[in-house]
Amino acid sequence: MAEPKTAKKTPKAAKPASGSAEAKDRFNAAIEEAKAGAAALKAEATEKAGAYRAQAKDRSGELIDEAKAYGEQAKVKAGELATEGKAKASEAIGSLGKMVADNAGTIDEKFGAKYGDYARSASKGLNDAAAKLDAKTVDELGEDAREMVRKSPGLAVGIAAVAGFMLARLFGGRRG
Repeated sequence: MAEPKTAKKTPKAAKPASGSAEAKDRFNAAIEEAKAGAAALKAEATEKAGAYRAQAKDRSGELIDEAKAYGEQAKVKAGELATEGKAKASEAIGSLGKMVADNAGTIDEKFGAKYGDYARSASKGLNDAAAKLDAKTVDELGEDAREMVRKSPGLAVGIAAVAGFMLARLFGGRRG
C-alpha cells in the first residue's frame, strides 16, 4: 500500500507593514460602522418609546375619564338605592308601629292597662321615628349617624356588634 501523501505547508511570507495598517483601518471602520448602527438603533428606540409614551398617556387619559364616568354612575345608583332603602325602612317601622298599636287593646286585656300603655307609647315612638326618617334626606341621615358616632363611639360600636350578630343569625345557616 501506498502511503498517503501529506501536503507540506510552506510558511507564508509576512505581509508588509502596509497590510497591517490596512487591517487596522478596516477594523476601525467596522467599529465606527457598529457605533453608527448602535446610534441609529438608539435613535429609533427613543422615537418608538416616545410614540408609545404618547399613546399610553392618551389612553390613560381616556381610562381616567371612563373611570370617572363609572364612578359618577355608581354614585347616582348608590343614592337611588339608599333612598329606596330609606323609604322601605320607614315603611317597615311605620307598619310595626301600627301593628303594636293594633295589639295594644289585646295587651290591655291579657296583661293589664299598664302594659297596654307601654305598647301605645312604643307604637307612638315607632310612628314618630318613621315620620322623622321619611322627612330626612339620605345625606341628613348620614350626617346624623356621623354625629352620633362622634358623640357616643362606644354606643355605635355596640349597636354595630348587635346588628352584626343579628344579621349573622338571620342569614347564617344552621350547622349541625
